[in-house]
Amino acid sequence: MTHLIMAVNSGSSSLKFELFSMPEEITLAKGLFERLGTGSAAFTLRAGAGKQQANVALDNHQQAAEHLLDTLLQSGIVASLAQIDGVGHRVAHGGEFFKDSAVIDDAALDEIERLGALAPIHNPVNARGIRAFQRRLPHAVAVGVFDTSFHQTINEAGYLYPLPYRYYQDYGIRRYGFHGTSHKYVAEACAGLLGRRDLRIISCHLGNGASVCAIDGGRSVATSMGFTPLAGLMMGTRCGDIDPSILPFISEHDHKSAQQLLEIMNNASGLLGVSGISNDCRDIVSAAESGNHRAALALAMFTDRIRAVIGAYATVMDGVDVVIFTAGIGENSAGIRREVCRNLGFLGIRLDDNKNKRHATFIQQEGAPVMVTVIPTNEELMIARDVMRVGLAPTQEVQHVG
Repeated sequence: MTHLIMAVNSGSSSLKFELFSMPEEITLAKGLFERLGTGSAAFTLRAGAGKQQANVALDNHQQAAEHLLDTLLQSGIVASLAQIDGVGHRVAHGGEFFKDSAVIDDAALDEIERLGALAPIHNPVNARGIRAFQRRLPHAVAVGVFDTSFHQTINEAGYLYPLPYRYYQDYGIRRYGFHGTSHKYVAEACAGLLGRRDLRIISCHLGNGASVCAIDGGRSVATSMGFTPLAGLMMGTRCGDIDPSILPFISEHDHKSAQQLLEIMNNASGLLGVSGISNDCRDIVSAAESGNHRAALALAMFTDRIRAVIGAYATVMDGVDVVIFTAGIGENSAGIRREVCRNLGFLGIRLDDNKNKRHATFIQQEGAPVMVTVIPTNEELMIARDVMRVGLAPTQEVQHVG
């Protein structure tokens, strides 16, 4: 039986969407609202070969959802909103409560909002997106797909921090990991390409946000992000892992509050902070090629840290079968891939420069023991699949919360 499923990703001032016909996995429409709340939001809709673009006066996610659904009707993409059977929502933080994607009832929505304490930038916005679509599509099953759920298989030694244990007991302070939907998608796609699931995969999701995940037989066993998405690798504007003692030192000498320090670490650090140019890797590569020292330094720091995590995660799994590159930088920057794989030959990771420059699917040297592949991520499709699996499963008996 065919179902129409909407995948939704609500950002602080944006709303990304894709409408699928499932289980055929056919995209009927996709698009994006940007600059919500500014008085002139940018709306883009693609359906088939057609494309609509407009500036619309929308103040919030509820108005964006209304505008989207009205446009789908007016464009004839759907004959009736009753045709939409399910809506899947990307949710940043599921804590320990959501061990899998979940049908969203009132209790689940309350928990998503409570977890806003752990993800104050993301979860409240995600909850607003959920409510927006529930008001107009009350008949459709709503499913939350959590960035953290895929990492619930990491063992206790891997997710706990070496702090007094009571901080975990009292406040849930532990490694949660993020980008789980992306890591899960590319791991499943890789298993499909190779026709086997018993793979030791190191997945490198490299975009403005970046993380590495060790995946053993389809299960996450280690990941670089932590209690929040600030931890781990150097990123576009985020510092990643640093010595914690730096923070009180800066606070004392530069007279910064805890909130100001968080703002600096989240929004003024990483590639932007070191290069002084941009958080966009393309701008920094261009500047480095023109001889800018700080741009070259930022790229070296970025790739060095990724390489170090790959080496560490090979030890977690007693080896590696496949390295996957995905997301904006991972999919499109042959130079970053080359630098990340440099000096990893001892692990069997050997890049073929010609294949890499051509952006081939597999870019390792002939006969290399470790495969290296570029797989475009598709979080929206993963969300739609989970709506089918969790929300529209024939038995409706899926255990969806921990």
